[in-house]
Parts: sequence; structure tokens; C-alpha cells
Amino acid sequence: MTRGESLVQRIGILGGLSAESTTYYYERITRGYIRRFGKPRYPEIIIYSVTFDEYARWQERGEWDRSAEHMAACIQKLALAGADFALIASNTMHLVLPAVAARVPIPILSIVDCVAGSIRAAGLDRVALLGTIFTMTQAFYPEGLAQHGIECLVPDKRERALVNRVIYQELVRGAISDESRAAYLEVVDGLARQGAQGVIIGCTEIPLLLRQEDTFLPLFDSAAIHADAALERALGDVGLEART
Repeated sequence: MTRGESLVQRIGILGGLSAESTTYYYERITRGYIRRFGKPRYPEIIIYSVTFDEYARWQERGEWDRSAEHMAACIQKLALAGADFALIASNTMHLVLPAVAARVPIPILSIVDCVAGSIRAAGLDRVALLGTIFTMTQAFYPEGLAQHGIECLVPDKRERALVNRVIYQELVRGAISDESRAAYLEVVDGLARQGAQGVIIGCTEIPLLLRQEDTFLPLFDSAAIHADAALERALGDVGLEART
């Protein structure tokens, strides 16, 4: 597929946050296209992979401005490489999305807005959120969902620590544990008792551990929703052309 043959847009992915999630995004977009249209003519994808450990240290020290500055510089490079729009393959780093978006020349597809659209399409208005400690305690998800008329519940302090520990000590390293899965499901059951109608998987690593067949509550896999939305945006009004 060449630029002269189609108006399909190039996707820019800011990855490395972590490597597992970046791989998931790439596979989701490319395989999703093939599954739908039967041929490997998926949009061009440009990936800029950062060093995860560097961002983890900035998070621990509360250096969000430094993270935003570095992310903006990386997305600038994606734009120079020809990306028409970008997505950040991480929930936590959407905390600084407004600061990043103000510094780059291409639009950034918000994971929160994409997830909210899926929740509203399912007819729900009260959901729980699982993610890193930053995602569960900062305002960007509750405030973003509230703009779509959705209430957001989060685990208590002890449960948040458990969810966060599993992400950083296990999942980002590709380690999957039945014990950790059972602990996550206990957290989900507690949130259901509080009235949660569904659960946002607000960390791009959690789908490695928690699956829809594990719980009766509908799971909203933020990474899958985000990647699918990126494919739709890339195809835009020429989706029918892409299928021929």
C-alpha cells in the first residue's frame, strides 16, 4: 500500500511503556486488519520505543514534567518520520497527555476517550478501574469518564498497592501467576459488590493476567480498545477502499 494508492493514515506509536504492551498494540492492529479484510494491507505503523526504566524512575520521583517533555520529543520524531497521528501505548502516561499534545504537531488519540466510548456503547455508566497506582489515584480517568457521564470506582488503598505491585514486579517482566490472577479477581468481586457494572483494564499489561472468562463483569480492555480505535482512525473514510 503506497501513499499514492490510498488515503489511509500512518499510525505513530510511542511504545516501550512497556515492551509487552507495545508488541500487543502492533499485533492487535495488524492482525485485526487481516481478520476483518483478509489481506495484509494494514496501515503503515511507525514505533518509537523508549526505555521503560527511565520513565519508572521519573514516575517514582514525581517528575511528570520531565516525562511530558521527553514524550513530546519522541512524538515529534514520529511526526517527522511521517506519522499522521499518534497514540501512547500506556494508560499511566496519559496523565500528562494535555502537556504533550500542546507540544506536538500531530493529534494524539486519547485512550480515556476511546474507553469511554466503548462503555457508553455498552449502555453502562458505573465502572471500576484497575491500573497502576498513578492511574488509580490521579484524576485523569475519573474526570475524563465524567465528561461522558460515567462514574469511576477504584479499589481501596491496600488493593491498589497489590494491583500496582503485580504490574511492576511481574507483568512488565512478562511473568504470569495464578496466585496474582486470583488476587485480582478478589479485587474485582469487591468492586462488583460496590455497584461496578464493568471493569476498565486501565493498564496495558493487565490483559496478560486477567481475561474475560475469569469474571462475570464485562472487561473493557483499554489497550485493545485503543488499538482498534487507531485502526479505525487510520482507515477513516476509506475503510471500504481498504477492503477491496
